[in-house]
Amino acid sequence: MASNPPAPEAPFKPSDTFAYGAGRTDEGPFEEWNPTADSLRPVRGRHRVSKQRGGGLARSSTVLGVGVIAAVGAGGMASAQTGKPPVSISVPDLPNVGSLLSEEETPQGSSTPLSSIGMTTADTEQGAADAGEALRARIMAQVEQQQDQAETKAAAEAVAAAEKQAADAAAKAEKEARAKAEAAKKKAEEEAAKKAEAERLAELAKQYALPTSSYTLSSTFGQAGAYWSSGYHTGLDFAAPTGTLLKAVHTGTITSAGYDGSYGYKTVLTLDDGTELWYAHQSSISVSVGQKVNTGDVIGRVGATGNVTGAHLHLEVHPGGSTSGIDPLAWLQGKGLSV
Repeated sequence: MASNPPAPEAPFKPSDTFAYGAGRTDEGPFEEWNPTADSLRPVRGRHRVSKQRGGGLARSSTVLGVGVIAAVGAGGMASAQTGKPPVSISVPDLPNVGSLLSEEETPQGSSTPLSSIGMTTADTEQGAADAGEALRARIMAQVEQQQDQAETKAAAEAVAAAEKQAADAAAKAEKEARAKAEAAKKKAEEEAAKKAEAERLAELAKQYALPTSSYTLSSTFGQAGAYWSSGYHTGLDFAAPTGTLLKAVHTGTITSAGYDGSYGYKTVLTLDDGTELWYAHQSSISVSVGQKVNTGDVIGRVGATGNVTGAHLHLEVHPGGSTSGIDPLAWLQGKGLSV
């Protein structure tokens, strides 16, 4: 294969200008290259350069153009913020970048201007001039929306709290009213019961009478002392002058009348319900066994017979004829009598 002899070296001369596509004077000397089949055969194992396709240069120019525009836009924004005038920059397209990328890997260019990125139709209609103003408008709208939601929530919570407070107050008032009504009802029932009991006792008082008059209570039931053989007093003592009349407390029958040791002269009046009334220390007895008497009938007189220290009536009450007695004062009061 024929080859051309090397060209003579040219003296180096620097150039002050550079034009795209023009030859450079600082390079050389060059040797002419005639390709052969062997030199064109691809080398096994080495990376292949993808085939340059139509439009690659345009696509690469678009990609780089977008990047340059972004850089220029950023520079312009910075210049606007610092107050310096913008600088005009002109960058030519690079023709061989597209040959390094395959058709599948070549990014598609965007015709959307940088200043309108992120803007919606609504933003455009509202007069937003660029993406920053649109973003600011959107942020302010979100802030206002969140503030409205917070205010709505706070208002709802306040209304709920007020309703709860009102419900609690109503429930409390209802509870107090119900308590007052129940207390008033209970008081009315108690008063009615007291009135009924007073009426009952008044009716009983018409049927019962005190055993004597002009008296003084000298000893009460259960009182302890050495005067009584049991160690305590078993009845109620009505101190009165000797000869004071003794009366039947209620209608009944005389079941015992006579002298009974430490009791002296004693009369036993048995009522219709079986309760026995013992009249002791009498000076005289005016009734006999088996005699029927009515309330207020005279059955004897006050005396000082038996184990005594002075004239008085010793009265005992034995329900159902039991040997142990109960408090005569409480029994008489239960019959409506004021002792």
